[in-house]
Amino acid sequence: TDIIAKAPVRTLVSGMGDALATFWETDTCYKSLKPNALTGGTPPTEVAYMISRLCYDTLLGYGVEAKLSVEKKVATPALERVVEANILLSGLGFESGGLAAAHSVHNGLTVLPATHGKYHGEKVAFGTLVQMVMEGRPREQINEVLNFCKSVGLPTNLKMLDVIDPSEEDIMKVAEATATEGETIHLTWFPVTAKMVYAAICIADAIGS
Repeated sequence: TDIIAKAPVRTLVSGMGDALATFWETDTCYKSLKPNALTGGTPPTEVAYMISRLCYDTLLGYGVEAKLSVEKKVATPALERVVEANILLSGLGFESGGLAAAHSVHNGLTVLPATHGKYHGEKVAFGTLVQMVMEGRPREQINEVLNFCKSVGLPTNLKMLDVIDPSEEDIMKVAEATATEGETIHLTWFPVTAKMVYAAICIADAIGS
């Protein structure tokens, strides 16, 4: 943690963006009960669900202070907890809980060259918002994730991912890549189409702008 405290702040925040998706993707896999290659073809276990939830709660409880710790280059209990969430809890959570739409949106975004300078977790954070919109999650849950992203500096819209004034065609390209056969978005508990993803990207972008 002493080493991480002296690393660039952006790397810690990006790690939080990746870890942010863990609970929501596990929750989706838990709801769908579809065979998941990451879990050996089985649904998530109760333990995986609880680990993923602890990961999320840790980020919300200690994320801002952990970011401040790295900005000041000091190791603190908050930073210790977030490093554990970013690495251990998120690692165990996604491997045992599964992936869903958030990481598929990340993959879809990579079709736009403008996003190539953004880190994995930065794109996953926006993907988490897209996933929540697409799944029809309650607005208070979406706002909780949105406010967390804003508090630590994670992207909440396309402009923050360097996608400036995208055309409808650009967004549809992302949506089609996101919904490609074999993508983990299809572990959602209902059938997903590119048009649904397109709509969710547009709404998530508007909410986060």
